[in-house]
Amino acid sequence: MGNLGCGCPGSMARVIEREETNQAASTGKAQSELRQWPVQLHLVPPTAPYFQNADILIAADCVAFAMGSFHRDVLKGKALAIACPKLDDSGSYVEKLATIFRMNEVKSITVAIMEVPCCRGLDVMVRQALGLSGKEIPLTAMVIGVDGERRS
Repeated sequence: MGNLGCGCPGSMARVIEREETNQAASTGKAQSELRQWPVQLHLVPPTAPYFQNADILIAADCVAFAMGSFHRDVLKGKALAIACPKLDDSGSYVEKLATIFRMNEVKSITVAIMEVPCCRGLDVMVRQALGLSGKEIPLTAMVIGVDGERRS
């Protein structure tokens, strides 16, 4: 992939190949389930190969920090985009997400947000984007409490 126009080579779309191992059992360390780079919604290219034929996870930034089992229970096997509806300049998020959904064969979408009120905006944006995409893609929303427990 080429430069995304931001001038940072670290923003280049990359697929991360991982072997299926039980690293946690042998080393005591949890294995990362991240399969691509970048992850920030502002930076992901809509045509990145990791979105094609993918289950997509759109997660609020705080979810991975609040939920200790995030990699194992939520991220595993999914392409990821993270965003914060409160702190990000999210004006372009609905259209970008709609483009991702429209340009790729997406198997499913999971939205993971925190229980705090400002986080609900991310769920709203994803639902608007799905409507704009013109596609019918299964959508699941999950709400994580500030204690890291799943609420719904």
